[in-house]
Amino acid sequence: MVRGVKDYLTTMTALRKANESDIDKLSILFDDYRVFYKKKTDVEGAKKFLIERIKNNESQIFVAENDERELMGFVQLYPVFSSTRMKRLWLLNDLFVKPAFRSKGVSIALIDECKELCRQSGSCGLLLETAKDNTIGNNLYLKTGFLLDDDHNYYEWETQPPQVKPENHDARL
Repeated sequence: MVRGVKDYLTTMTALRKANESDIDKLSILFDDYRVFYKKKTDVEGAKKFLIERIKNNESQIFVAENDERELMGFVQLYPVFSSTRMKRLWLLNDLFVKPAFRSKGVSIALIDECKELCRQSGSCGLLLETAKDNTIGNNLYLKTGFLLDDDHNYYEWETQPPQVKPENHDARL
């Protein structure tokens, strides 16, 4: 689906679902996103990862592009399910806008596209997480209607844990 987004800014002309023809440009953008989060650059790995997500329909990826068909940013969502609500939720896992296009409404437009996906798919909402010190992101999410959940803790377990010991642990365990 291609929608005009003139409401947000004049340089962005479309928000649309990514497809395999976007892979080369999207892989570079995705790699920039990963590098922002202090991962090693790996454009080929990014390309393979994105192709698998798109081919296997495992995620929804939306891109914002300008008149020159340059990808300005992207968002990637994964489906999850709530047993208590008996509905699908979407995990807004990745959101990235090129530095040259930040503070121009691109992130808000991408988030609005995610909300539309929820409505169209009969889902009950969006989930996301971000670092507590991500001031820009935290402000953006509040501005776009997300509520901060102060009631729950989130934990992570990895098959290959990092080599550093946790700073805050209970010695009684």
